[in-house]
Amino acid sequence: METRSRIEQWRRAAWALAALFGSLPIASRFLLGHWEFSEAAELAFLCLALGAYLEIRGRRRVKALRDDAAALERALTLAAEGRTEDAIAVLTSAVRVSPRLWQAYQYRGQLRLGESDTWSEALSDLNEAIRLAPKESHLYALRSQVYERLGDDSSARRDQQTALALRDN
Repeated sequence: METRSRIEQWRRAAWALAALFGSLPIASRFLLGHWEFSEAAELAFLCLALGAYLEIRGRRRVKALRDDAAALERALTLAAEGRTEDAIAVLTSAVRVSPRLWQAYQYRGQLRLGESDTWSEALSDLNEAIRLAPKESHLYALRSQVYERLGDDSSARRDQQTALALRDN
């Protein structure tokens, strides 16, 4: 939005300068009695061309920036309403749009942790989240829960120790 308002300001300034330079020869004829500012017409044309360019440029649709936080919030709201599958679908879409969004992998892994038939998917989501954000201690704590449910106690202990070590640093 700021870019669009800046273009609008420059466009108005260019048209004002075009009007000013265009009126200088006429004003000099009336006020001074003779024709001056012979280059004013060229300057007026350049300002007019710039104003037209900025008008066209300002009308282009500015591509909206994606809002990753809105997608995460929407997924959390759906999960709170008990619509887990819909929340997972929103997070999957967020991952497709922004593959480096580790929070989406984390939340999707947490949601999948609630169902025993999706524990392996939860593990892969948390592995990806840890790959993207290896310094986040809570990701290791979550993954240790998955390992516990899968019966891999040694991996669960290792992740708990890593989570504690990261938390202490």
